[in-house]
Amino acid sequence: MRIGELAERTGVTTRALRYYEQQGLITAERGDNGYREYGPAAVTQVHNVRMLLEAGLTSEDIRQLGPCLTKDLTGAPVCQGVIDLYENRLKVVEERIEVLVELRARLRSQLAGARADTSRQFDHAF
Repeated sequence: MRIGELAERTGVTTRALRYYEQQGLITAERGDNGYREYGPAAVTQVHNVRMLLEAGLTSEDIRQLGPCLTKDLTGAPVCQGVIDLYENRLKVVEERIEVLVELRARLRSQLAGARADTSRQFDHAF
């Protein structure tokens, strides 16, 4: 199928499909006329790519899955690579959350101190 048909079947723009191809997430053959030709597995691949991107994975993460992308990943992951990828990404997210929680505490402390200083300045002014 051509890129327009794949876009229609998956609800993804042709621009996004070209990007996925550029990132090595999907592949296309080139016909004699130079048009991209996608096989039937491309629909599943695109659905998987979208789902994984929406789950917070990067193109680089997804590229590591290779042949797993041709299998339906909407249920339980069918490849160990998917499970490993989720576990690794979850670890990164949890580490970022810890950093953000610490940052929030520091900002709250700084804000409380700044408000107290401002309050004392106004108290002394009168």
